[in-house]
Amino acid sequence: MSCKHYKNSPQKYYKIISFATFVGLLYACSTTKKVPDGEYLLTRNSFEFGDKKEFFDEELKDYVQQKPNKKQLLFMPLTLAFYNMADPKYDTILNEYMTYPREMRNQKLRDSLFIKYNMKSSIGKSLFLDRVLHSWGTPPVILDQSRSEKSAESIKKRLIYRGFWDADVTFKHKLDSASKKAAVNYFIKHNDPTYIKEYYYNIPDQGIKNIYAHQRDKTLVRAGQVLDQTVLEKEVTRITDLMKDFGYYKFNSSNDEVYFVADSLKSKKQVPLTLEIHKDSLDRPYKVATFGNIDIAIVDEPSDYPKNTVKDSLRRVRFHKVNDNYKTSSLWRAVIVDSKKMYDQKKLDVTKRNFLAMNNFSIIKARDSLRQGGISSPNDSIVDVLYVLKPLPKYDLKVGTDINYSQVLNLGISPSIDLTTRNVFRGAENLSTSVSGTFGSIRSTQNIDKRTTAYEISAQASLNFPRLLLPFNYYKFLPKRYTPTSSILLGASVQNNIGLGRTNFNTGLNYQANINDQVYHKLTLFNTQVSLTKNKDAYYDYFPNDNKIREDIFNNYFAFNPETAQTGQDFRDGLLSIDDVSKKIIENSDYRNSLNQQGNDLLTAFRGTLVNKDRQTQDVLISSMIYNFVYNEIGKKDYPNAFYFNGKVELAGNILSIFNKKDNDGGLVSSPQKTIFGIPYAQFVKFDIDARKYFKFNGNQTLVLRQFIGVGIPYGNSEDMPIIKSYFNGGSNDIRAWVAFGGLGPADSQVDERVRTYMTDNVKLTTNIEYRIPFNSMYEGALFTDIGNTWSLRNYNDGYADEFKFNKFLGQVGIGSGFGLRINIAYITARIDLAYKIYDPNKPEGDRWRFKNFQPFKPTLNIAFGYPF
Repeated sequence: MSCKHYKNSPQKYYKIISFATFVGLLYACSTTKKVPDGEYLLTRNSFEFGDKKEFFDEELKDYVQQKPNKKQLLFMPLTLAFYNMADPKYDTILNEYMTYPREMRNQKLRDSLFIKYNMKSSIGKSLFLDRVLHSWGTPPVILDQSRSEKSAESIKKRLIYRGFWDADVTFKHKLDSASKKAAVNYFIKHNDPTYIKEYYYNIPDQGIKNIYAHQRDKTLVRAGQVLDQTVLEKEVTRITDLMKDFGYYKFNSSNDEVYFVADSLKSKKQVPLTLEIHKDSLDRPYKVATFGNIDIAIVDEPSDYPKNTVKDSLRRVRFHKVNDNYKTSSLWRAVIVDSKKMYDQKKLDVTKRNFLAMNNFSIIKARDSLRQGGISSPNDSIVDVLYVLKPLPKYDLKVGTDINYSQVLNLGISPSIDLTTRNVFRGAENLSTSVSGTFGSIRSTQNIDKRTTAYEISAQASLNFPRLLLPFNYYKFLPKRYTPTSSILLGASVQNNIGLGRTNFNTGLNYQANINDQVYHKLTLFNTQVSLTKNKDAYYDYFPNDNKIREDIFNNYFAFNPETAQTGQDFRDGLLSIDDVSKKIIENSDYRNSLNQQGNDLLTAFRGTLVNKDRQTQDVLISSMIYNFVYNEIGKKDYPNAFYFNGKVELAGNILSIFNKKDNDGGLVSSPQKTIFGIPYAQFVKFDIDARKYFKFNGNQTLVLRQFIGVGIPYGNSEDMPIIKSYFNGGSNDIRAWVAFGGLGPADSQVDERVRTYMTDNVKLTTNIEYRIPFNSMYEGALFTDIGNTWSLRNYNDGYADEFKFNKFLGQVGIGSGFGLRINIAYITARIDLAYKIYDPNKPEGDRWRFKNFQPFKPTLNIAFGYPF
């Protein structure tokens, strides 16, 4: 901010500075308002390290017993301010008042407390405001010096637990009597850690020993490592899960069968470590368990089983039902466990997951236990399994309104009505129907600096099957443990996004399979979309920028020679349409050859308007097959540095190409196409790759790297990708310094931005880097950089120079950086990102780096919900 700027508007900045000063003084005065004399408000715990910091040091703050009041507004504890705003003379009464159950809190109780504390003059007062402030607020955290000593002891114990047996922890209080505030400084010195000198194992049971020895290369504990007990705990968990996978039922259930012994008699720096696995003090052998009876009960009430049920069976699974609402075969498909097969905990988990995924039942009871007599007879290792299920209601109606953000509609509101009808054909099939609308705003085609109202209304029906819809038995190549499902979709929507609007119809048949918790496959056998454009003749009414370019080149063309002047007269007399004249301009080589550089730039921009017009008004039929593969470690506790991969391949148009068809007339710059029912069909193959890697730092900070690669290859009946399958730049989940359809790309094309704004292309590369820094449980900051653009796969000789070339593309990417704030409210994350253009490839050479044009108070604002990736 320059001094000149300040001098030109001193009042505005005076008000801002005054308000900031007032808030600062209010904060400073209010925090200690209710701190008793001689006491101190704890404001900060700090940590100083006398040697090299370790990777786990961030967790040490969790072992401090006293923490300052939480800061909700980044710089001040809002709840403490609320508490201090309540009248202090009522604090004692309100503290006791809040201990009573809610139904007892009334005026009668308040009056009795007034009498108890000799405040008879307050009888009858509701204290409404004080009660609200008191309930919202939190009392000041008063420094307890003895708890600082206990905190230092807890920190030292944690360091010892982490392998630093000689760690030293001291503390010092920093007291400010004038302000009644205190801080505690903890001084930590790790000193040299204790290492594992040799690693042994003592496992008397030969079966357990063989399994461990066979997979010893996966052990987390090795000689030469720091003797970190958290690692030993993880190794115990790994061994426990491993043995359960090999059929040892309830292995280490009491958590005392697997443990480590460290011999520290000779040295505290180099310690031999031994893994011990014993069933009991007698070292009795373990026994592999097998599944016995498998019972599935479908009941209306828990008491119905077993007396009110009828027994049925299918392939070693026993079913107990109170009626025939559900086919036995549909229930059998969800059961992964198999009688007389080796016990496997994962099969129990998948069976439970399958029943819940059917969205037809609540699980009243899920029990696995040794067959009766197993407790008194340890050699009995038969595990019986029981699931008691209660059907969910037949119909489930939901009415709601969402606030959302999309790349096209920006911030919008979406009312919806959803109806789920369960068990349609007695096979746990669910019919989901929904009607929804999205209303928001988009970039105006008449003025790209403004926004205009837009909407989308859609209806969709989805029939979901807990099996694959195939005419043969598929369980040999796709086992039940993969939870195969199918769905049939049918939908329609009406959009009014850019004035022209579209009517879309879609249908599809999908197959899904979950290989495990990380791997997911989806095959859309056919996905058919019909997209019809409304108001085609009004294109230039809705795109006045295109119309301005058209008018400029029409006037230039009409003045070229007598022949073109006659064309102009015929156009004004209504003998020629806009498209007729546009075609003449494109085909007139003499006119093109006469143009100077300015005229060629205008012609290139005009050609761009024609491309936009053909694509924006295109009717298209897309019938494609899509394969989607997802590998996802996000949210899994075993993967702190999670990886995510989403790969998709789409192949469209090949089936339609074998039917009888005829050509249409084509567009102004597009060739004639084959049609089905008068609608051109698209042929293309499309590849999308979305890869992300998450790195955790300092306990709760996260660095996220994302790479998106998209390639669409039109062929056969298509010269270009359909606009609804093409790539564009910008938006809150993409390159945030540009809004969606905000003029970035394609490549480093210098074509007029008014035209370039709505250009899409068939190659896209985007790299995102984001560093997330939590301030507390509610607020999180972020720093980010987005890099990318779109290109054409080949040179169309259209003058845009947007072809992707390996030796040029790095200099054609757009770069944007910025910062943001995330606010976590309940289960919703609201996001505000402020982004700035750093490098704009569409500017002339020498003006692409935007530092000299940097305007800190004019960022690109992105408001969204959820993380961008």
